[in-house]
Amino acid sequence: MRRRRMARWRPAKMWHCPARVRAAVVAALLLCTTAVLPARPALAAGTPGPYVFAPDARPVAGGTSTADAAPLAPGTTYKSSLPGEGEIHYSLDLDDTSDAYVSVTAVPATDSTLHAGDGIKVSVRDAAGRSCSLDTETFGVVRSPRPIAAWGEREISANRPRCERAGTYDVIVERVSTADSTLDTWDLELFAASEPPLKQTGETSAPEAWDSASPDPLTGDGERREGGRGFASAVPVGEGVWTSAIEPGRTLFYKVPLDWGRQLHATAELGSSSSGDGYAVGALNLALYNPVRGFVDDASANYDGSRKAAELDPLPPVAYENRYAVPDRFSAMRFAGSYYLAVHLSAAVAERYGQGPFELTLRVREGGTAQAGPGYAGESEPGDVFQVSAGDREAAAGDGAGVGTGSGGDAAMTVLAVSGIGAGTLVLLVLGMWMVVARRRVGAL
Repeated sequence: MRRRRMARWRPAKMWHCPARVRAAVVAALLLCTTAVLPARPALAAGTPGPYVFAPDARPVAGGTSTADAAPLAPGTTYKSSLPGEGEIHYSLDLDDTSDAYVSVTAVPATDSTLHAGDGIKVSVRDAAGRSCSLDTETFGVVRSPRPIAAWGEREISANRPRCERAGTYDVIVERVSTADSTLDTWDLELFAASEPPLKQTGETSAPEAWDSASPDPLTGDGERREGGRGFASAVPVGEGVWTSAIEPGRTLFYKVPLDWGRQLHATAELGSSSSGDGYAVGALNLALYNPVRGFVDDASANYDGSRKAAELDPLPPVAYENRYAVPDRFSAMRFAGSYYLAVHLSAAVAERYGQGPFELTLRVREGGTAQAGPGYAGESEPGDVFQVSAGDREAAAGDGAGVGTGSGGDAAMTVLAVSGIGAGTLVLLVLGMWMVVARRRVGAL
């Protein structure tokens, strides 16, 4: 095991249609999408891309030193690359009041050869080169190529007074490699965020008492909810049982909105298979990331053809004061907002049990009592990153349509946008379907 948003305009008539009508609209939109999109060679060959980057990610090249470090702005997502050797540099211009975070998601190619000690290291240093934070994440026993993320932070803290000053901070990203590692170039997605100070200073120590018992997992058949293929396309889920299909080598992303005071328990289960035999080590991996995409914890399970589960160890309820906790997995539970679950099925499973797809069941339980926030003296960047809205809760609960991700029109919009259809084509498709629905409803009156 390795070591450690914006409201959309919606025409009223469309969204007052029955669930079955919305389902028909979405299905038709998806069919239209399939008809007009050019085929992607990798997908046609049965080898899905390992990760889908945010549509608004800005391309940026990391510098070779602090002198040519590429500037990053809080509230923005970037796409970059990491060479097999050497470190690359980015910069952050920060004030002397806000905390800042940078998450770096590394995406090896699907044919990369990985070792347990391979991974990435992210560090933040002040203008004098003194360390503010350091995080290293490796692939561990799950050596299948998959996205992993490490994060750096600049905290306003009495423990690091040298990092309290306003100025330019250096963000350094580099590979962690073993002697016989394949030093190919990896793609990167970077996400920067800022957290304002509190209006009033509160406790400066972590909560000492919280319920650390593992609850009984939820039971039932579950609702179909196919996962996304990146942080930006993560599919919302709340408390419940969710099912999906997953193929070897694929990583599925989900996001769980958590209020202050709420506690998350999650388990991923891989269904049984009679199509092969043998033992796949580290076959299933369930990883948890916080709202700024900082790694929290993960769990893995081996596979022998029988039903197996990977369950996260108990975590504390979301609290601002968790940042003062010593275990990193507790410290990372410091924000309200969307927490991300990334489920990966090792490519090695295909060698023993075929290409699948395999049945995946995600069981999510929420405990604790929602509480008021700590009272920020300003706005974060992005503005909604540490908030849970009514829309977030509604999307996580689903509307029962049972199509795609379970969120009706949003699923179709995501497919169309990510697939690259122009805005004009999208508008025509959507308006055309709405007209058909409206005419049918009028004819039925």
